[in-house]
Amino acid sequence: MLSIGTLAKRTGTKVQTIRYYEQIGIMPEPGRSEGGQRRYGDEELDRLAFIRHSRQLGFSLEAIRELLDLSDSPERSCAEVDAIAQRQLREVEARIGRLEALRVELRRMIGECDQGQMADCRILQVLRDHEECLTDHDRGGA
Repeated sequence: MLSIGTLAKRTGTKVQTIRYYEQIGIMPEPGRSEGGQRRYGDEELDRLAFIRHSRQLGFSLEAIRELLDLSDSPERSCAEVDAIAQRQLREVEARIGRLEALRVELRRMIGECDQGQMADCRILQVLRDHEECLTDHDRGGA
């Protein structure tokens, strides 16, 4: 059995995060020692590693909850899991598109800068005048 501190170290997860995951129900309430300390086994270690890896891939907590619920029913088709992963991929691709547009805009601003006087700084002028902005990052969430 592992303490919460050991579980945190083994998975690279903060203790506060583990407690939060327990609070929102994606980690089960742990068993307790006679002294009241949380105790975790291999099942909780695997579950937390799953959650952590899913978070690293950008899955939302709600999507992780769905994935965990689906994984608890091994007889079911994995089509729903595939749909969740496809949805995540679309979100990642959309974010990449927004970031690429921001890169273009930043390069344009920097390229127009002649490094003259602050009063004539092209970067500051572009930042002040949103109409000159080539990207639509306000609506894109970036």
